[in-house]
Amino acid sequence: MKVSKTFLRDITSIFFYCLVGATIMTWFVCTGCRTRPLDYSYVALASTSFWFAMWVGNSLLADFTTSKISWTAYPVKRLFFGLVGTIVYSVLAVTLLTFAWSLVFGDWFADYSEIIIMSLIITFVLSLIIHSRAFLINWKQTLIDKEKFQKESIKAQYESLKNQVNPHFLFNSLNALTHLVYESPDKAAKFIKQLSEVYRYVLDTREKEVVSLKEELKFLESYLFLQQIRFGDNLKVEIEMDNIISGVAPLALQMLIENAIKHNEASEEHPLHIKLFAEDSSLVVENNKNKKNVLKEDSPGLGLENIRRRYAFLNSKEVTVVDNPDHFIVRLPVLNWNE
Repeated sequence: MKVSKTFLRDITSIFFYCLVGATIMTWFVCTGCRTRPLDYSYVALASTSFWFAMWVGNSLLADFTTSKISWTAYPVKRLFFGLVGTIVYSVLAVTLLTFAWSLVFGDWFADYSEIIIMSLIITFVLSLIIHSRAFLINWKQTLIDKEKFQKESIKAQYESLKNQVNPHFLFNSLNALTHLVYESPDKAAKFIKQLSEVYRYVLDTREKEVVSLKEELKFLESYLFLQQIRFGDNLKVEIEMDNIISGVAPLALQMLIENAIKHNEASEEHPLHIKLFAEDSSLVVENNKNKKNVLKEDSPGLGLENIRRRYAFLNSKEVTVVDNPDHFIVRLPVLNWNE
């Protein structure tokens, strides 16, 4: 196994600090050793081994426990198992080291039980510092992640809102409305109502991290109504998510549909088929590919990346993308949601 230079540097630093601390402690605890340099060295070295074993062992144990039990999700459980692990490890380590040094020094070492007791006390002080440090690091990281999520969420909402109010969307919507006013006043009125529902949903969810799938699908009805007016039978959307209880990042499904429409041709000769369904704890958005030329400045690729980052914060499972010659598939992990 290859050992990194950083690890060796850290271990060397820890050993140095332990040696200095143990040497100083020996001066105060073992007063009789002050006039016996050899004994002083033995006691200092033994104390160093105690300190080093406690420091490194408990640090690794704390990191391992944190990797298994989150401070932020289960603080009481993490504290309990951290303390139990520290006590068990410290007692075992001190017992084994005491036995080992007794074999080296014989009964002489047993006379320095105060050294062992002092080492244990210092161990628990160090352990308290280590666990407190781990808690503060995790707490700080949680705040950083929350801040990053808020920025990504605001950015994603901005991008979605910008897509809705950009000149192309408004032009296409108003152009369709103009024809509807003459051809079907009733449908034109419904068009205006659905357009207002789209904007209302965008505004209502701007502060939310997760919404119910039911809410998102209801919003999609309004959004897809506008798109169907524009594309007619050239755009076919099939939704098979009935009775699915799940949360979803606001506007995520809409952004994926928008992405499919933006990058693919939807014509009588090449209709665009989009399918939404649930499969293996994922919400799947799949579309056939009829690639059309999209200007680079009109396709910054921020939509899908924002969805990925938001889901990285909301769920341990990643958003997966399958891009093959015939189909483009995006899988969003199901998010917990209680009705």
